[in-house]
Amino acid sequence: MRDTLPLLDQIPFPALHRARLDTLQINLGYRCNQACFHCHVNAGPNRTEEMAADVAELALAFLARRKVATLDITGGAPELNANFRRLVTGARALGVKVMDRCNLTILEQPGYEDLAGFLAANEVEIVASMPCYLESNVEAQRGKGVFDESIRGLRQLNALGYGRDPKLVLNLVYNPQGPSLPPAQIALEADYKRVLGERYGIVFNKLFVLANMPIQRFGSMLVTKGEFDSYLGLLQDAHLDANLDGVMCRSLISVDYKGYVFDCDFNQMLDLPLPFAGRDRVHLSDLLDEDLAGNAIRVAGHCFGCTAGQGSSCGGALKEAAE
Repeated sequence: MRDTLPLLDQIPFPALHRARLDTLQINLGYRCNQACFHCHVNAGPNRTEEMAADVAELALAFLARRKVATLDITGGAPELNANFRRLVTGARALGVKVMDRCNLTILEQPGYEDLAGFLAANEVEIVASMPCYLESNVEAQRGKGVFDESIRGLRQLNALGYGRDPKLVLNLVYNPQGPSLPPAQIALEADYKRVLGERYGIVFNKLFVLANMPIQRFGSMLVTKGEFDSYLGLLQDAHLDANLDGVMCRSLISVDYKGYVFDCDFNQMLDLPLPFAGRDRVHLSDLLDEDLAGNAIRVAGHCFGCTAGQGSSCGGALKEAAE
């Protein structure tokens, strides 16, 4: 869906250009066992789009050819894709760091009982959605019963060494409940560690705080409630030029389930293809021998979601929020 794109295209954003490519982020499809309120992908159980084996093999060939350091696997629930484990083992065999953006509840789905062990055996870094340490807030965003399932998933990962073993990194992700900026990452991380530790015995490495993007399911909700303009205004007013150097799109490309390339996952959801050599659309196969450093990045109004306040990236806040 592109409901908010005409509105976002009317908002200018500072020009950005690419640095060295460090991360290949691939979206294995939009199918998910959940349908979260804040989801910028509009993923859910009824989505059928998913990456085929030939595109997954192309991604591995790209990692090897371009010597990319990190493979960031996302979805939907990426683990639902039949090629997920092949991508993990293939990338690890190349010496590539692998990140799995996991919703935690997938660990309890029938047929995935061995998933946590597989991730640990391959030293996959887990980036797990956990929008709050309070049950009511989590279930408001993600549905009834999700909090308890997430706690059980975290305990299962802890039992395997995640959050304790330096080779088994477990990071959590926080999103605000609505159209507001996320709080300071360092202070909120301390609260998460205290509450989850004291109440549930859970440990993890870092908390990433991310602003909600005004696109897809969340963007449509803003439009319906008449809050789209005010939220965009909030993001624009909180923009800091200092965050521009650290945004994820400078060192990452996002690949959809068909193999087409975008500057970031958000542009993918808005169908704003990576600009390259005057082409309307670029496939990953077109870039096997291309250096993208210096290439212009496609920007629009939603990009303020990455530069507002402390900034947001795939690795959380770019800087501690100003007092």
